[in-house]
Amino acid sequence: MEKDQLLTRRTLLTGVAALGAAGTAGALAAGLGDGPAKPPAPVPAAGPPQRSPLKPSAYRLKPLTGYDAPSAAPRRPPVRSEPILRMTGRGRTMLLTFDDGPHPEYTPEILDTLAEHKVHATFFVCGEMAEWNRDLLARMYDEGHVVGNHTWSHPLLTKLSQRRIRSEMERTSEVVEAAYGEAPRWFRAPYGAWNRDTFQLGAELGMEPLAWTVDTLDWTTPGTGTIVDRVEEGAGPGVVVLSHDAGGNRSQSVRALRRYLPELLDSGYHLTVPRRRLI
Repeated sequence: MEKDQLLTRRTLLTGVAALGAAGTAGALAAGLGDGPAKPPAPVPAAGPPQRSPLKPSAYRLKPLTGYDAPSAAPRRPPVRSEPILRMTGRGRTMLLTFDDGPHPEYTPEILDTLAEHKVHATFFVCGEMAEWNRDLLARMYDEGHVVGNHTWSHPLLTKLSQRRIRSEMERTSEVVEAAYGEAPRWFRAPYGAWNRDTFQLGAELGMEPLAWTVDTLDWTTPGTGTIVDRVEEGAGPGVVVLSHDAGGNRSQSVRALRRYLPELLDSGYHLTVPRRRLI
């Protein structure tokens, strides 16, 4: 089964490789929107999220979630033409992100390692996984992590209708809000396949698109040492690291985190979570 999933994922990645490369190159060359060439708009860093009271019907009645200022009226984030690739922060600040979970075996091990080193991370969860592991989303909130939307079933969104894309996003946001305590403010397209509809619908649901700077390719199970090397060689201020905590055997990802996390901290890096900008 895992082999079939790997072959399917390789096929999909081949199909979107050109799109991802073009999008990344465009973001790096032209920034995150219209206008003259400029570096991609970074994501500010912040501490743990602040829980707000959950009203049963709040998500359906008010799909546009509020920003950090509690007194501010809910505002829709801008509709971007490229995903955010980097972040800002004082000194050597980085983001660790994990996709496809939560998984009942690997996610708790990752959370344990993060807790041991007092580090916060961002988890882009799939709704069908979150539905069966709501306790892990509650733990993520309690321990100061950020939970983002990675669709319900991890499809190739560029092949879906607007209606299907919205359903994938909405269903996941609903289960995240029910288990985590607030709707997700960040979205990541499966396979890194973005298009106008994903940016538009994500913004309508109150989410910003966050991509990555360093891809560990841990889903290919290249070996623990290779994953460690990719993170350490790609480390730098503003970097967003992509790893996975589900979607297959993630024991290498778990072991790699145990090795590179203390080394990054010893090198002076600050590992944190993104914060919504007021634009």
